[in-house]
Amino acid sequence: MTTGSAQSDLAASVGLTDADLIAMYRTVALARAVDERMWILNRAGRIPFVISGQGHEGAQVGLAWPLERKKDWIAPFYRSIATCLAFGMSAQDILMAQYAKAADPSSGGRQMPGHYGNAENHLVSLSSPVATQMLHAVGIALAARIRKTGQVAMTSMGEGSSNQGDVHEGLNFAAIHRLPFILVVENNGSAISVPASQELATEHVADRASGYGIPGVVVDGSDVLACYAAGREAVERARRGDGPTLIEAKVIRLTAHSSDDQQTKYRPEQELAGLKAMDALPQFRSQLAEAGVLTEAVEVRLNAEIKAEVHAATEYAEAQPDPEPSTAMQWVYAEEWPSETPPPWGLTGPGTSHDGSGGGH
Repeated sequence: MTTGSAQSDLAASVGLTDADLIAMYRTVALARAVDERMWILNRAGRIPFVISGQGHEGAQVGLAWPLERKKDWIAPFYRSIATCLAFGMSAQDILMAQYAKAADPSSGGRQMPGHYGNAENHLVSLSSPVATQMLHAVGIALAARIRKTGQVAMTSMGEGSSNQGDVHEGLNFAAIHRLPFILVVENNGSAISVPASQELATEHVADRASGYGIPGVVVDGSDVLACYAAGREAVERARRGDGPTLIEAKVIRLTAHSSDDQQTKYRPEQELAGLKAMDALPQFRSQLAEAGVLTEAVEVRLNAEIKAEVHAATEYAEAQPDPEPSTAMQWVYAEEWPSETPPPWGLTGPGTSHDGSGGGH
């Protein structure tokens, strides 16, 4: 995503321009601002539910940045606010989903908040059962391989989700067929209230990669450019036809699991107090400032732009109409059958009996 020609030593070290670094920083900061606005709206009774990405933004932006917008595909998860913004969604799109408005691009107000998707930007809509997006992303990677499109598919999830059977099935299949696929595990150390020490028998989720014969990479999720470098290498590997990569980003969860959770019940005060020192947003800001990339004038401008953008997005979403109740069943069941009389089980063809027995299967 090169957007300019000026190049500091920091930008050159990762093969980007200063404009790229500013754009990445803006996306991280915008994601945080949108997230904070969501919590305010929830506490004000304007939106029903928040599942936050605060603490994940740096890893999400860094890892998504090497992918090509509108070419490659991402199957996000419920904390993927920054991923979705990095891949083409807007603050307005995110807040339309939170308000569940009729024109919400994620689902037309039919999904619960946090279930983002956008066909135009190749972001696959997710579902509430965790890790099901794994199989969707692997399927997209298989299609890309068959069609020889040069596309890469990535999915992301938390370390708790990585324990689901879908993940084993998907990784095993992707590894066998050397699919252009990347699994990102954003390990924030807690599956709701269960600590990682009680979820995993290994130190790292990435340790499991060796069982599939693929690279397993552990990266500091608070280091945006380290995440970018890890993501770029995985994308290049996938596009060359060398197969999938499992990337584990060690991130933090600055908020409760969701707006319905009280993390002080299970996370010690000392642990919570130490989280801000590992926050990617101020670390990235300092890194860019020290490199002379993010000047005071640029930061003032960005802060003003982000504030105005989030305010305008909130006002717009608040004013949009809700879905009509009469459309509640739209897109749930097929509205047009290929023939006038649908088969009793929705199935036809050899080996399928109309009594539901499945014939010769």
